[in-house]
Amino acid sequence: MDKFLINGPCRIKGNVSISGSKNASLPILAATLLFNKPVIIKNLPRVRDINTMLNLLKSLGSKIILSRDRKTAKIINKKNMKTFASYSLVKTMRGSILVLGPLISKFYRSKTSLPGGCLIGARPVNYHLIALKKLGMKYKIRDGYIIAKSDGRLKGKTIKFPKISVGATENSIIAACLAKGKTILKNCAMEPEIKDLTQFLNKAGANIKWSGRTCIITGIDSLNQTTHTVMADRIEAGTFCVAATLAKGNLQVKNLDPKIINTELELLKKVGAKIKTTNNKIFIKGPDKIKSIKNIKTKEFPGIPTDLQAQLMVLMCKSVGKSSITENIFENRFMHVAELQRLGAKINIKNNKAFIDGNTNFIGAELMSSDLRASVALVLAAMVANGKSIIGRVYHLERGYENIENKLKKIGVRIKRLK
Repeated sequence: MDKFLINGPCRIKGNVSISGSKNASLPILAATLLFNKPVIIKNLPRVRDINTMLNLLKSLGSKIILSRDRKTAKIINKKNMKTFASYSLVKTMRGSILVLGPLISKFYRSKTSLPGGCLIGARPVNYHLIALKKLGMKYKIRDGYIIAKSDGRLKGKTIKFPKISVGATENSIIAACLAKGKTILKNCAMEPEIKDLTQFLNKAGANIKWSGRTCIITGIDSLNQTTHTVMADRIEAGTFCVAATLAKGNLQVKNLDPKIINTELELLKKVGAKIKTTNNKIFIKGPDKIKSIKNIKTKEFPGIPTDLQAQLMVLMCKSVGKSSITENIFENRFMHVAELQRLGAKINIKNNKAFIDGNTNFIGAELMSSDLRASVALVLAAMVANGKSIIGRVYHLERGYENIENKLKKIGVRIKRLK
């Protein structure tokens, strides 16, 4: 199992190009199941989760032609597609549940395994199931599988989500595209990745309109052939901006619209980073002293994303003074804390709140990744620690960060892969 050896402290300098968004690519790839005609998806990130989703689509009968750099996929569906999403493919990735909506909408039946993914909380699929049931899906859960069917086309309904859920919003939008009549989804998640999904579907002839957290989908009979370029990965961009702030960096972050991480950039300005933006670039300089922020709270978009919480915790460990972070999205997302404490972090957890004493002098240590975002937080901490750190289970990182090792090397991080 591969490990990373990082020799700190490192100072960051240069430029980094942001890859396509994993969290936008997954629902877009799942939605290609609705199509009878070929679809071309560009700017896919070369990460493990995308390979898993492409393999899942292949197992369902999609023909996938990848470009040489594996960033563009042409997807052609057979007339007789399979509707069985097996545990062996679904177990490693939460996003696999997104095939349920299109399968039931297009083929009126599905046997989909309950999903796996990062161990960051319960993340139940009940909001997905409740919404799809209202659209006409009948289901039972047996032996870890959702066995579902519908009597012909799904039928449009008004659905209010009891809690904002990214995955349930995506699954319901995809399923409603081919439903009869109008579907009105209230209390939707409205992350940029969801807007990218609806932009893709509208390009193909879907009829989807937004009004705040309400999404109105008027069902159509079929979707047209289309080409779509996936948006940039805002979590990767945010991670590199935190890295530059943390390590007194002078970094140019390219290939994204800075507006998608506006909230995060405002927070980094508060801690002392100097930031300039253009249409598709961010120029960021880290401060000599990082200011603490009393209470950072994760929240649905446009708030601070839960996927940046671990990275911001590392930043607060190096800030002057005390700070706290409240995790409002997932109940088990402080698994990186014990590993940061091994480096010397002073963090206390009380329920969903982490209290951090700043001015930490990180000392290199052997560390273990527990999930995707926790693993990148350990990389950031090792980067500014004194001495060598070894980070195990780097496959977690490879689920969501394209070419992370080479990107970090290029900007001055002394990082080496150990087999």
